[in-house]
Amino acid sequence: MKPNPIFVGLDTSDAAEAAALTRAVGPFVGGVKLGLQFFMANGPAGVRAIADTGVPVFLDLKLHDIPNTVAGALRSLAPLDLYMVNVHAGGGPAMLAAARDACAPSTQLIAVTVLTSLDDGDMAAMGVVDGAAAQVSRLAGLAKAAGLDGVVCSPHEVAALRADWPAGQFVVPGIRPAGSPLGDQKRVMTPVQALAAGATMLVIGRPITAAADPAAAAAETLAQIAG
Repeated sequence: MKPNPIFVGLDTSDAAEAAALTRAVGPFVGGVKLGLQFFMANGPAGVRAIADTGVPVFLDLKLHDIPNTVAGALRSLAPLDLYMVNVHAGGGPAMLAAARDACAPSTQLIAVTVLTSLDDGDMAAMGVVDGAAAQVSRLAGLAKAAGLDGVVCSPHEVAALRADWPAGQFVVPGIRPAGSPLGDQKRVMTPVQALAAGATMLVIGRPITAAADPAAAAAETLAQIAG
């Protein structure tokens, strides 16, 4: 049986709210994602409290600094026994290699390529004239060469990346069930579409956490992809 690919993005700084949401959705998801907002408010102790619920934790810090600093940060995170953590592929080959060597063996290490809040117009404004998909491909190639487990990409790039990296882990945000508001996401797909394209993990935030009944929303999403 395949693992449950749904990870719920808990975009909150409130530790009690995050714990309550984790307990509510836990039976219907593969894990939860904690980001900078939560980490800055609650630190490693807050992450540990969520992990103690027994639900796998993906710590989404998007580390991006010189190789020594990123390696030190990952060694500091090792006692948390995370399921997954990420860095920015834009840190370059040396940083990615240092991250790989410092990451706990039991934790999957993935690299962020291009944020799903960016589109080709945004990339052009930053000097990337051939668009988001081309930049995603370049950065994924760096992550693969450095020996990372996979990448974060939008659902629109995952099929092409999987063709070149069959064993890679493809973490896909920008997931919006049919009819859900886009929010600040620009490159999106439904859960079923993203899995069909080759995603291995679906990061879903507000469509579940902002629902009147988050547990029911998570269960409905699981039912959609199971069907």
